[in-house]
Amino acid sequence: MTAAGHGLAGPGSGPGGAPTAIALSPILSARYRSRDLERIRAAAPGATIVTVSVEGLADGPLDDVEVMLRGWLSSDAFDRILTRAPRLSWVHSATSGVERALTPAALERGIVVTNARGVFSRPIAEYVLMMILAVSRRLPQLLELQRERTWQPLEGAELRDVTVGIVGLGSIGRSVGALATAFGCRVVAVRRRGEAGSAPSHTEDEARPLGEIMLDRVGGPETLPELLAESDFIVLAAPLTPDTERMINEETLAMVKPGAWLINVARGRLIDERALLRALQDGHLGGAVLDTFRDEPLPATSPFYDLSNVIVTPHTAWSSGRVLDRSVDLFCDNLRRFAAGEPLLNVVDPSAGY
Repeated sequence: MTAAGHGLAGPGSGPGGAPTAIALSPILSARYRSRDLERIRAAAPGATIVTVSVEGLADGPLDDVEVMLRGWLSSDAFDRILTRAPRLSWVHSATSGVERALTPAALERGIVVTNARGVFSRPIAEYVLMMILAVSRRLPQLLELQRERTWQPLEGAELRDVTVGIVGLGSIGRSVGALATAFGCRVVAVRRRGEAGSAPSHTEDEARPLGEIMLDRVGGPETLPELLAESDFIVLAAPLTPDTERMINEETLAMVKPGAWLINVARGRLIDERALLRALQDGHLGGAVLDTFRDEPLPATSPFYDLSNVIVTPHTAWSSGRVLDRSVDLFCDNLRRFAAGEPLLNVVDPSAGY
């Protein structure tokens, strides 16, 4: 992509540098709304739109497709599309995680991948705070007492006495941090590049997002044991990469503060689920809030459903009435940038995996 302001058209073969054809696979819902299609056409005038099913079946030829908006699509289906779309050069992922888009075939082709960073941050952060409040104020036990028609007041914890540990400090992690600190929690975090033991200067603060400035401590990966040992709630918000897969395992669970709760709003494969079940069953963990699993939908036979100290939700933390609009807004903004030869937003670093 060329720099902005030079008056150069983008790499597309259509009018004004727009793509000749755009492939759309389902995002967030089975069908695109008519107003979404109108906005996409307005952002790329003259482009042909080809829709692709979850199974990778297209309703038209893919030969001229140069851009793809990729939603729910397996890696295998995506690779099949790549072989039929030789001109595809940019894929926008409608999810924040891009492990299914960074396939060996896509990497070999040098395809530019952008993602939905920031689209889901607010609803996911609100979900996390809902769960921290629910557990701290003993909501699951209170609901059980209601079902038993038992009048028994329970003591809760004030959030100013709670430490929240955030693993992964991207847009979701920072949003969780901003809300948690607003409620008075002490918040510590681990990210790929940390600043352990260093207090930021006033000048550095001005360049840091609010959700990071208010945190008590931000460290690198080497500080994960410290975070696990002191956090009452451990929030997984890290991308899935070879380095983070199964990062919560028997060894790291042994480091967790007894009675702490684990909240996973990232990817199921960050967790060794067998090790987690053992930690939940033997009482070392206080409990877990799990919105994502290695295999989805979670089978009805899963033991996670049976544990009283587990809250299972069907990968719904991201959901709100605003996310589809934000998803399409971001894609259309990038479509205009593509046509103008301007830098795209949210470009993924293939070597980092996010």
